[in-house]
Amino acid sequence: MANEDYYIGANDEHGVNPPTLGKRTPFLPQLGRQIYENEFNRAAKNKFIEACMRQDFSVYDVKSEFQDISISERVRRINSQNLTLLVTFAYNAFGEEFSSVSGLETYYSLSNPKPEESRMLAEDLYNRLIEGTEQNGRGVKTLDVGVLSSVNCVSALIEAGFMTNLREAQLMINPLFVTEVGEEACHGVCDYLNVEYIPRDNLNNYPLLRNGSNNNFVYLLQFILSNDYDYNLNIDGIFGNNTLNAVRDFQRVNSLTDDGLVGNNTWRTLLTLPPQPLLRLNSRGAYVKFLQQLLESNLYPVGSIDGIFGSRTESAVRAFQSAKGLSIDGVVGTNTWNALTNSL
Repeated sequence: MANEDYYIGANDEHGVNPPTLGKRTPFLPQLGRQIYENEFNRAAKNKFIEACMRQDFSVYDVKSEFQDISISERVRRINSQNLTLLVTFAYNAFGEEFSSVSGLETYYSLSNPKPEESRMLAEDLYNRLIEGTEQNGRGVKTLDVGVLSSVNCVSALIEAGFMTNLREAQLMINPLFVTEVGEEACHGVCDYLNVEYIPRDNLNNYPLLRNGSNNNFVYLLQFILSNDYDYNLNIDGIFGNNTLNAVRDFQRVNSLTDDGLVGNNTWRTLLTLPPQPLLRLNSRGAYVKFLQQLLESNLYPVGSIDGIFGSRTESAVRAFQSAKGLSIDGVVGTNTWNALTNSL
């Protein structure tokens, strides 16, 4: 089979707007708030979708809405699609206060119409996630919930950590961890399907795109611009004028040549791949947003994660630098980037 013949379902548990009650971390005084489970689930699902698009899989987003959708409705949607398989993203909890309970689990259901295949998928996901994320492994387990037992396709669920463990609560909003979970889940799907996995960080895997391009990487481009950078695009795989305008605006915001051509520099910035640039007060763009996410996951609040390096972001950088024994200058260079990306 060609990769595009595989139809992959992606599901995230619970909702974030409004948030599903109870599905949240204990209060984090450093951030002045709790982290809701779907802040992780939705973001990890989107990174999984991006990875699947890069493989040229056909992808179905079971729950594109921000609000919670009932299990029965999600099962109905899934069963209407004739999916090859389904992967669900979730986060665990133990009690209501922070504790030492930690680790990653995957699940399948013995009541699924294809229980053996579902077990194999859960095992492939688990093996890649444990290898790639370095999470404590809690095993592959069985569970009878609708998205595992009542669907008509192979199905597995990932519980990527415990929101009641402080470190793993921080991981919920760490963009490196979120991306790794999505990528390793896709890698596990590739193992299950016995197809070669195309990695994220090799720019040679990304073609030059321009107005008129029409392929799976245009889907990927549009999905990233829409979901990571809030451009309102129709994700149809056709590089038309709306996509061109979004690309050129993204390029201008990120101080790239605004020619509308999506080459290595634009792909690198869209994906916030290394090398990270020097950032300081008044910097803007994708890498600033990435910086702000890393600071928040280290419990240094920046206010709004908006891609604008303002005074609150500078204060958070200085506080982080002080805590790590770095030069306290508010400038994010190699040493500060290294400390941020290796802090959890």
